[in-house]
Parts: sequence; structure tokens; C-alpha cells
Amino acid sequence: MKKLTLEGLIFTATELCIQNKIMTITLNRPEKKNALNNVMMNEINYALAYAKQEKDIRVVVFAARGDVFCAGADLSRTESKSNVPKLDNADISLSLRYLYKPVICKIQGPVLAGALLIVSNSTHAIAVDDATFSAPEIHRGLWPFMVMAGLFRVMPKRAGLDFIMRGKPINSKKAKDWGLINKSVKKEDLDKKVDTLATELASLAPETMQFGLEAYEKQDSKSFDEALPYLKEQIAKCFEGKDAKEGITAFLEKRKPNWK
Repeated sequence: MKKLTLEGLIFTATELCIQNKIMTITLNRPEKKNALNNVMMNEINYALAYAKQEKDIRVVVFAARGDVFCAGADLSRTESKSNVPKLDNADISLSLRYLYKPVICKIQGPVLAGALLIVSNSTHAIAVDDATFSAPEIHRGLWPFMVMAGLFRVMPKRAGLDFIMRGKPINSKKAKDWGLINKSVKKEDLDKKVDTLATELASLAPETMQFGLEAYEKQDSKSFDEALPYLKEQIAKCFEGKDAKEGITAFLEKRKPNWK
């Protein structure tokens, strides 16, 4: 695959910021409740592909402008212009699942429908106390087919089924209880909590983090008997990695590791 670049690209439906080894992707269609149109989805997929190839990017954060995190698919099919190249066969769920880097959703408002793709396929999600989560497709005569793949990997099956069958919103407390988010916080604490988590994750062994998340994804589809020998192989490979060698040496020398 040709090496991706951000040079000369103008992101119109999202904003990108790379700082301190953290890439922040900000959904930037507040006038449309950050609904996902083709341009926004392409920009997200491109940004994630770029983050995957860049070793200096260790963590991705999803944020949003306005009062709504994301209203799901843009049913009005409103489009905007962008010069960000289109990637073949790109899919947000797969882009997130195969990124193999920490991804944090910073949820400042309601999450609806297709936005659950981003939340359920990220490694972490922190939401404000008054955020709501809903899969209202049934009320439009639709069904959240693509959402189910990620949703039922983080939410109990009966809870998830009731959630999508009735299409009623749940609050942050229930979303946390059901595993959809990690934590709910006061609105004024959201920035600090996400920044602290992202900084901590970015400070940890980067190659081991990527290696471990890849193993997590691959063992997830295996039976227990298949997973164990696969994971045994990964342990051996991990010990041979430079992160493990540096981490063990630093432990023995009683110093902080210097990840490169």
C-alpha cells in the first residue's frame, strides 16, 4: 500500500490534530449533528489508516463539535466536498478493529444509531453524565445491522437486544453498567479525564501495545482451544521484542523504561 500523507489535504467534515503522539479526530458537522455522510466516513477512514502507518501516533481520540457527538448516518444524504483521497473497501468498524492502537471516544453529547459503530469498536469511551445513547433505527423501519458486530462484543446480549429492538435511549450510567462506555464524568471534567487517559496510554510500550491489541483482536474470533496455543506463540514473540527487552532491563536497573 502506498504511504499516506496529510500534505495538501483539506479535511472538511472532520478536523485533525496531532500532538504529543496523540491524534485527535474531531467530527465537524455540528449544523448536521455530526451525521456521518460519505465525506466524513472517508476522512475518518483515511485518518485511521494514516494513524496506523505512523509510529509516532500512539493513541487516537474521537471528539466532536457542537452539542451532539454524532447522530449516525446522514439520512438526508447531504454531501460536502473534500480532497481527501478515497480508500478502497474502507469501513469504519474494520478500520478501528484493525488499527491495533488505543482509541478513546470523548463523548460530550448524544450518540445515535451509526455513531455506535465508533463507540463500540473503540478501546475506550468516556462520556459526560447527561449523554444519551440510542439505536432508534426500528422507529424508521430500519435495523442497526452493522452496529451489531461491535455492540454485542461490549454489551450483554439481552441488554443489547432490548436496546436495539425498542430503540429507546439509555443514559450514561446504564451505558457504563452495560459496558458500552468505561466511565461517565461531569461535563467540566471531560477534557481532563480524556487527556489524562490518552497521555498515559501514549506513554506505554508502543510496539507491545500494538502487538497485544492485534493478538486480542485475532484471538477474539477463535475458540478457547485455538486461542491458547496462538497466545502462547505471541508471548514468545513479545519477549523477543525491543519493548520487552527495554522494559525488563529498566526494571532490573530500577529506572523508567525509555520506549523508542
